[in-house]
Amino acid sequence: MRLNLIARLRTVLRSRAGNVAVVAALAMPVVLGSLGLGAEVASWYGGKRSLQNAADSAAIAAATAAGSGYASEARAVARQYGYRDGVGGVTVTAVNAVACPSGGNTCFRVTVQKLQPLLLAQTVGFAGDGHLNGSPAKLISATALAIQANAPRQYCVLALAGSGATQGIRSNGAPFANLSGCNIMSNTAAQCNGHNLAADIGDAHTTNSGCGVQQNSSVPIVADPYSGLVSNIPSNPCSTYPLAPAKKKDPPLPSSNLLHGQESRTVINICGDVQLSGPVIVTSGGNAVLTIFNGSLDLQGYSMQTQPGSKLTIVFAGSNNARLHAPVGNGSFDIQAPTSGPWSGVAMYQHPSLTGGVDISAAGNSPTWLITGLVYLPHADVTFSGAVNKSSNGASCFGLVVDKLLINGTGSILNHGQCSQAGLTLPSASVPGRGQLVS
Repeated sequence: MRLNLIARLRTVLRSRAGNVAVVAALAMPVVLGSLGLGAEVASWYGGKRSLQNAADSAAIAAATAAGSGYASEARAVARQYGYRDGVGGVTVTAVNAVACPSGGNTCFRVTVQKLQPLLLAQTVGFAGDGHLNGSPAKLISATALAIQANAPRQYCVLALAGSGATQGIRSNGAPFANLSGCNIMSNTAAQCNGHNLAADIGDAHTTNSGCGVQQNSSVPIVADPYSGLVSNIPSNPCSTYPLAPAKKKDPPLPSSNLLHGQESRTVINICGDVQLSGPVIVTSGGNAVLTIFNGSLDLQGYSMQTQPGSKLTIVFAGSNNARLHAPVGNGSFDIQAPTSGPWSGVAMYQHPSLTGGVDISAAGNSPTWLITGLVYLPHADVTFSGAVNKSSNGASCFGLVVDKLLINGTGSILNHGQCSQAGLTLPSASVPGRGQLVS
């Protein structure tokens, strides 16, 4: 019996049956821990990608906002991605005045962090690098850097306000004004009461109060882009300047100062006041320039029109005296500016040295304006009270540069947007735009 027991024990000790089960039992915690760690690491990478998307968008939002609200904009955008600052182990940090890779310190940095609770990774001894609700957690983080990029913006209405006018652009209840498709800019303030004029963007160097669908203040001043065109004005050939009769007993203007019928000249220099004694059709077949020295242009109820293929620029020049240097009277302009040459895109131009006798009290209404091109009145106080449409034979493009502008209820610019075809480069500025990622 004893020998049989000893033999059986030896057999058991020599047997290898069950070794796999023992090894498997011993290895199971390691295997499960490794699998758990792998799964959690994968989830961390996925979470980091989500965090990076949130950080990128938040940095762009911060750079776009730029002002004092940049941090709140960043947090708001991160929240849209499901990362609410201070909730669930999430931290959103936005910093401005950060060094940019290309130089300067105008960048915005946003960091989005989240504590991720540990699960099976603890079985292999990983303790994480933070705690969430008292339990070990892994800190996942993503950072983005953005800068506010500048973008060009064109203006079809620019108030230079060189006179120091407090409000370069203003309106008093203009419910029928329509500047849709047009951006406007005042080099001082803009004040629109009762109606935003329907302008796409209203900018002002100081404060914009109510002008434009999108309203911006503190926009950099826009320099006068057209003052240099004065070099195109010929020398003054005049010794006398006939004055339009104010009374019946006053002498009439000489025939050289009266225009009517077909006008085929390309260079027309007139001294003193000019009157239309009938409709005028410009038939030059090219670029014509009418320069009036120390005088006004009185349409007297007639029309001045460019026929197809003909272009016209009207220039008011001379000395800065008490004479009127502007269009007056009823009637209509139906003119297309040149699309090339030294006066490309310019339909009407007041010499920048003229500061008196330059105001216009009923622009677009008396006379009527059907104009393709730019009307440049740099020192004029202009009341815009009509609708400006394109010329009959030109592209849809209109630009207006004044010292200050009052827009009445019917001030409108119609059917525009073709200034490249019209040869006109509108006033523009580089203004702060949307943020862009830099890293």
